[in-house]
Amino acid sequence: MRLEPGDLIETRKAHPCGSKEFEILRKGADIKMLCKGCGKEIWIERIKLEKRIRKLNGQRPEE
Repeated sequence: MRLEPGDLIETRKAHPCGSKEFEILRKGADIKMLCKGCGKEIWIERIKLEKRIRKLNGQRPEE
């Protein structure tokens, strides 16, 4: 799966705040993502994240 910084994803499992939407901030062996609900930054292994992704929403609109 091709993940790039700025991509918005929806996961199968919700964050404790209730949001399922995250933005990819950094990629590598581990992925750094930002919860769109509460703003917390999370590090997760790429393999674990790829299993949890429900939908890849593409690039974030430029602001």
